[in-house]
Amino acid sequence: MSDASARPRTEVRHEAGLQRYAAYVDGTLAGFTTYTLSDHLIVFQHTEVDGAFEGQGVGSALARAALDDVRADGGRRVVPSCPFIRGWIAKHPDYTDLVHHSVRFE
Repeated sequence: MSDASARPRTEVRHEAGLQRYAAYVDGTLAGFTTYTLSDHLIVFQHTEVDGAFEGQGVGSALARAALDDVRADGGRRVVPSCPFIRGWIAKHPDYTDLVHHSVRFE
């Protein structure tokens, strides 16, 4: 039986000055997703997870936290230029309401 408290702790931080959301696992940078802003849009451009942390849910934690933040702010629509963010939204249709109307998932 595994002890849940022994799992590495993932924390996602919005680092606005760097225009990114960054995931830290036990204090170590494990991955990030970058974006650009306009008045009404947030364009997610690139997501990267360090190879040492692949398969541990870091990318999913980044996507969920970033999109939850966009939803909470309420002022922008998402353009998922990044294939990872685009794919994550496609697998989590409860986030498609955030996507700008010009984006098609096919």
